[in-house]
Amino acid sequence: MIAEYATHSMLQGDGLISLHLPLVKRIANHLAAKLPPHIEVDDLIQVGLIGLLKAKDDYQSDSGASFSTYATIRIRGAMMDELRTRDWLPRSVQKSLGRVATALDHAEQRHGRAPVDSEVASELGISLVEYHELLSEISFARLTPIEDVETVKGNMEPDHEVSELLRATALSDAIKELPEKEQLMMSLYYVDNMNLKEIGLVLEVSESRVSQIHGKAIARLKSRLKAWT
Repeated sequence: MIAEYATHSMLQGDGLISLHLPLVKRIANHLAAKLPPHIEVDDLIQVGLIGLLKAKDDYQSDSGASFSTYATIRIRGAMMDELRTRDWLPRSVQKSLGRVATALDHAEQRHGRAPVDSEVASELGISLVEYHELLSEISFARLTPIEDVETVKGNMEPDHEVSELLRATALSDAIKELPEKEQLMMSLYYVDNMNLKEIGLVLEVSESRVSQIHGKAIARLKSRLKAWT
């Protein structure tokens, strides 16, 4: 249905739509780079096309934003909404993520500080090696969406704006409470769009260790953002 709708519109020879097709593909590829391999880029593109078509229908030239800016928000928003409705993270990974998030929370309460890896492993009743393997597994979970508050404010969608603004604010606050290395890793990955190998060079750790740090940060955020997950 999505493909048929998008194709039908494009066949009308709409110059504005054609002009912004590369934008849809660029946003889809940018998001896909942060998602597990079983999320198809083509699926994101199809959803993004619908967002583009709706942007064209709803755009008002006196809104104070250019069409390209408005379309970017609507395209990305459509893709994010689609990802939220999908059970795209394997159940085994979801379960592991929940276990680590709970263990991190309990260990932090027990010690009154951010726990070290051995303490979390003990909380889980597994070895340190097994815990590191678990962190690498849950690193496949990606924060979706990673959006700053200003992006949400510019959404121009009144029915979602308040909820999304609160969610983005809560996420931003939670990230600021992460240990320094995890904060830096998240910034390099989600803001600077560096890959794990590049981040490893910055942090002077192996690529696998970066993956573990990411998994731990995701689990810690899940624990602190229970109302939004």
